[in-house]
Amino acid sequence: MDQPAPQAARGHATPALSHAEIRTIIVGIMLAMLLAALDQTIIATALPTIGRELGDLEHLPWVVTVYLLTSTAVTPLYGKFSDSYGRRGTMLIGIVIFIIGSIACAVAPTMLVLILARGVQGLGGGGLIALAQTIVADIVAPRERGRYQVYFASVFMTASLVGPVLGGFFAEHLHWSVIFWINLPLGLLAFVLVFHSLKKLPRHDRPHRLDLLGAVLMVGATVSLLLALSWGGLRHPWLSWPIFGLVAGSLVLWALFAIRMRLAPEPLIPPGVLHNPVVRMGVLSACFGMGTYIGLTIYLPVYFEAVRGLSASLSGLALIPLMAGTVCGATISGRSMAKVKHYKRLPVAGLFVAMAATGLLAAFARDLPIVAVEALLAIISIGLGTLLPVSMVAIQNAVMPHELGTATGTANFFRSLGGALVVAVFGAIVLGGAGLSGAASYESLGDAAAESGTDLADVFAYVFAAAIAGFGLALAFLMAMEERPLRGGAVRAAEAAVAD
Repeated sequence: MDQPAPQAARGHATPALSHAEIRTIIVGIMLAMLLAALDQTIIATALPTIGRELGDLEHLPWVVTVYLLTSTAVTPLYGKFSDSYGRRGTMLIGIVIFIIGSIACAVAPTMLVLILARGVQGLGGGGLIALAQTIVADIVAPRERGRYQVYFASVFMTASLVGPVLGGFFAEHLHWSVIFWINLPLGLLAFVLVFHSLKKLPRHDRPHRLDLLGAVLMVGATVSLLLALSWGGLRHPWLSWPIFGLVAGSLVLWALFAIRMRLAPEPLIPPGVLHNPVVRMGVLSACFGMGTYIGLTIYLPVYFEAVRGLSASLSGLALIPLMAGTVCGATISGRSMAKVKHYKRLPVAGLFVAMAATGLLAAFARDLPIVAVEALLAIISIGLGTLLPVSMVAIQNAVMPHELGTATGTANFFRSLGGALVVAVFGAIVLGGAGLSGAASYESLGDAAAESGTDLADVFAYVFAAAIAGFGLALAFLMAMEERPLRGGAVRAAEAAVAD
């Protein structure tokens, strides 16, 4: 195995880690990754029940979007903080905040309190997966990461298979709060494992300044846009002054955010990283691909329950092909990267196939048998899954070692931001298309749609059409991404990429 990168801050080489030492570190971060991965899958099938029991359907999408917003804002901060002060301590901080947020979610008496608690949970969860990916980049060269892919595939496969089923079961047979209480024992175990296993992790310290103002501007700009999408056509007409004001405010805040990126000593999203064409195209491709995937995971349970008449438990089972297929596609793509020269070809083909399968769902949203829907979801997720490791490894392969945390955080920033926007767009299509405002449950979706003369299956056909557009944008940016050779050593790869 190639020698690790020299320590930027201390000026001496870090000894190479053995396979056993690397495996110990990876096992430690696997449980931290499971916390974040399980949280994304377990909540989807419980959302309809949460909306019914808390008596608020209109604001239910914010349970997802506020988590994505706060985790998006802090992901680059985690990357920079870990570059400055080490991955181990930063990971432990993220786990503690995540546990606190989970407890607050479990005891939330109202939708407003739950939304605020999910925001706290996102402040912790935003760094877990990004830090895990960065740690892997620290200790394993790009071409050798396929050797350890099985560890991470098992984490996401477990979350993908168990999460939807547990979420539906807890919501239907126990109580929806159990989906948050389960994070307490998992989080404590993750803290202990990370505390001990990451002691051998090599350091590549590089001091950074945290751009808190940039994070505030980004959150404000995104919240304004999401409020416009959430309220347009429901609380206010699309062509009303409140909606115009929210959109205008969002544009002003995004402009201020762009100015901040240029003027801040250490901006939230460094322009220098985005000037790298591989990073720029890679993060945009992952943004639209993963964002669309997140939107589907949130609204497919609604489709299963409101259109196809499934229970919460059965909708959890029905969601498994979408969740598990992504892991299969990512595993195949990740392992092939070390063996083929043109590693973009597989995800390009995968996205084409995903678009075609989504087109069938859009065309036959009501008429397809459930078995056919499940098969199409598996095809969609496998096709999309081929994109995820290619975009991330290509990004990490194109930057210097001390920029790994920032680059990885930037990629996850745009993936989460894409998810928040797509969830809001899908929510606007579903709630606006059904003519539903202020309702207490998804069970009333069908009645509201019937009263407005709309077939709910047609509403979800528009959702699937929007998903096709999202996958198409991911494909376009992937095809525009430069396909640089993967180097055997992370340092030589980064130095060569910068020198190109």
